[in-house]
Amino acid sequence: MRDYFVHPSSFVDNDVKIGIGTKIWYFCHIQSGARIGKNCSMGQNVNISNNVKIGDGCRIQNNVSLYEGVELEDYVFCGPSCVFTNDLTPRAKYPKEHSEYKKTIVKEGASIGANATIVCGHTIGKCALIGAGAVVTCDVPDYALMLGVPAQQKGWVCTCGELLHENLECKKCGRKYKARKNGIVSF
Repeated sequence: MRDYFVHPSSFVDNDVKIGIGTKIWYFCHIQSGARIGKNCSMGQNVNISNNVKIGDGCRIQNNVSLYEGVELEDYVFCGPSCVFTNDLTPRAKYPKEHSEYKKTIVKEGASIGANATIVCGHTIGKCALIGAGAVVTCDVPDYALMLGVPAQQKGWVCTCGELLHENLECKKCGRKYKARKNGIVSF
């Protein structure tokens, strides 16, 4: 008896690990070697490629493909139809070995908006917020708000997702942050 849910229209390959309480909805494909944590949700038409690692509590909305080389830490949100890549110079005639795929890490609590594109080889920081339609072409600091094409930092966000203002104190939950050389930290 499974302690997770897979809709009958979805397909799970051999050698996949799925955590307790995870739900995999309509028309998904989970490929060999994938590791999915506890209490995750995969929306309709999600593809999890070979050897992808997904932490606990992640929410992956409809039409998202996580390609080999992508790793999501705990509580990451991937909005509808956001896009990940794993090859900076793809060629149909000259496919690359799996070892040549670029790694992309999305740190704990980060959120990626609908239709955003994450170019491979970068790290998205803890609790960062990538706006809908943004194209990320560089590493993203913890708590950064990234908007536009290419994405540029437009501010800071709290762990709870609220936009932070000049005093770096969240009006919604009361958390306080300090400016550091390369970003901000909660205290």
